[in-house]
Amino acid sequence: MFDTKTIDEMANRLASVIPPSLHAIKDDLEKTFRAILQSVLGKMELVTREEFEVQKMVLAKTRANLEALEKRVAALEPYIASTEN
Repeated sequence: MFDTKTIDEMANRLASVIPPSLHAIKDDLEKTFRAILQSVLGKMELVTREEFEVQKMVLAKTRANLEALEKRVAALEPYIASTEN
């Protein structure tokens, strides 16, 4: 998921666009933004780029294994068909 630094940066950016008349409550708003971001992003069940890349490699390896098995089955099918008769 997102690290705290990323969420802090996003909350900071949101707080930086607060109009000058609300600067007295800027810290409170920034804390609120941070809590909202953590909650919303947590519910989205996002993965990090690293986790995504690992799963991508696992999928590629699984696909290669499946293709190899399909070739082996295709090679064995004529033999099986000839022994059934």
